Amino acid sequence: MALGRTAALRVGSLVLVATLAACGSSNKEPPLENFTAEEIYKRGEYELEVGNPRRPVEALRYFSEVERLYPYSEYAKRALIMQAFAQHKAKKYEDARASAQRYLDTYPGSEDAAYAKYLLALSYYDQIDEVGRDQGLTFQALQALRAVIEEYPNSDYARSAALKFDLAFDHLASKEMEIGRFYLKKGHYTAAINRFRVVVEQYQTTTQTPEALMRLVEAYLSLGLTDEAQTAGAILGHNFQSSPFYEDAYKRLQKQGLEPEAKGTSWLSTIYRQVIKGEWL
Repeated sequence: MALGRTAALRVGSLVLVATLAACGSSNKEPPLENFTAEEIYKRGEYELEVGNPRRPVEALRYFSEVERLYPYSEYAKRALIMQAFAQHKAKKYEDARASAQRYLDTYPGSEDAAYAKYLLALSYYDQIDEVGRDQGLTFQALQALRAVIEEYPNSDYARSAALKFDLAFDHLASKEMEIGRFYLKKGHYTAAINRFRVVVEQYQTTTQTPEALMRLVEAYLSLGLTDEAQTAGAILGHNFQSSPFYEDAYKRLQKQGLEPEAKGTSWLSTIYRQVIKGEWL
C-alpha cells in the first residue's frame, strides 16, 4: 500500500509539472494565482532540472511568485533558498548573495541556513578573477568561507568551504608572486623581496612558498646579501628539499661558493629559528 501511495504521489507531481510546463509554452499562460504553492514551486524545480542554460532565469520567476503569492507557506521558505541557488547558477552573483542573506535573516535557525551561508560564500568564490586582477573579492570569499567553517563546522558544507578557503588563500599568494616576479625581472630587487617576504610570512602554508624562497635566494644574491640568500636556501632545503625550486636555489648558491645555511640576524633568520629549531622567544 505504501509503495502504491508513493507512486501515485509521484505521478501526481509529474502531472502538475507537465500541466504548468504546457502552460509555460503557451501564449496564454493562465495566471499563477490559479495554482497552488506546491505546483508553482515544482515548476521552478522542473525549469532547473531540464538543463537549458536559460532555465535558471525561468525558474527564478516561479520561485519568486511562490514567495509573493504564498508568503507564509513552507514552500515560500523553500523557494527563497532556491532563488539563491538559481541566481547563483545563472551567475547573478550579487542577487544570489542578497537572497541568501535574506534567507539567513528570515530563517536563521533553519536546517538550510548552513547551505544559505555556503551559497553566499560561493557567490564570492566563483567571482574570483585571474591572478592579475584586483583581489578584493578573494578577501571577501575568504571571510565568507571562514564563516561557514566556524559557524557550521559539522555541516556538509564545512569541508567544501575549507578546501575552497585553501584555494582562495593560494590565489592571494599567487598575486604576490606575480608582482614579485615582475619586480625581479625589472631588477627592482628590494621591491621584489618585499613581495616574496609577504608570501613566506603570511602565506607560508600555500603552494607558493617554495618558489618564494628560491626567488629570495635569487634577489638577495643579486644584491650581494649572501647571509640572507643562504638562510633562505636553508629554509627551502629543510622544508622543501625535493622541490625543483630547492635544486635551482642550491645551484645558484654553489655558483658563488656558498651553501644553504642559516646566517646573520635578518627576518629570515628569525623564521629559521622559529620554524626549523622551534625557538619562539
